[in-house]
Amino acid sequence: MKCLIVAAGQGSRLREKTDLKPLILLRGIPLIERVISGARRAGIDEFLVVSGYRGAELRQWLDELAMREGIRIEHVINDEWKRANGVSLLKSKPYLTGPFVLSMCDHLVDPDILLGLISAPAEPDRVTLAVDFDVKNPLNDPLDVTRVKCNAGRIENIGKLLPEFDAFDTGIFLCDPVIFAALEESQSSGDDSISGAMNVLARWQKAYVFDIQGKVWIDVDDPTDLEKAEKLLDSGKL
Repeated sequence: MKCLIVAAGQGSRLREKTDLKPLILLRGIPLIERVISGARRAGIDEFLVVSGYRGAELRQWLDELAMREGIRIEHVINDEWKRANGVSLLKSKPYLTGPFVLSMCDHLVDPDILLGLISAPAEPDRVTLAVDFDVKNPLNDPLDVTRVKCNAGRIENIGKLLPEFDAFDTGIFLCDPVIFAALEESQSSGDDSISGAMNVLARWQKAYVFDIQGKVWIDVDDPTDLEKAEKLLDSGKL
């Protein structure tokens, strides 16, 4: 199975630490390499990476990683990287004709989350988001994460500012190409985000959830998150 990694943004909240967020070091290993390594541990062996901000630099580094590790990494270029993340996903449409895993370049997850997600029976014409129902866990900032309202295994609504929610978005999805139709629908109404596409899929009753059941994940957005991620790595939880 292929894994698409969105790595086009600027990562401004880590600017004091690095000029290129995907390559920030966590205990000596770049963040995006740790994302790729975790996916490989779950059995994923083909990667597409969407680059944008300082993309040539990132693509050169990824080519070196692919040669060093003997893995396949294809490039998707997003020259509109200042727009929301759904634009990066839509740029990948010509490369993806079957099911694929979608990951953000700054989300580290227990590989067992990926294993569980891709091991579930494949269902056509749906997108499944790995969600964390432990909304009181202090590991991720509740004011920063994307909130999800679920019902009977499906998404009712998703967004940063939902007043009512029961889960958090981990940034890991099992996608069917139907996601691209939802992105186009969402963008036509002015919402360029992946969450916007997921809300379209929710209206179509094609947006499902996978419960990570307390497994560890972290969104590395700022220096505090970076310190937390390094502690998780030191403890062997990631």
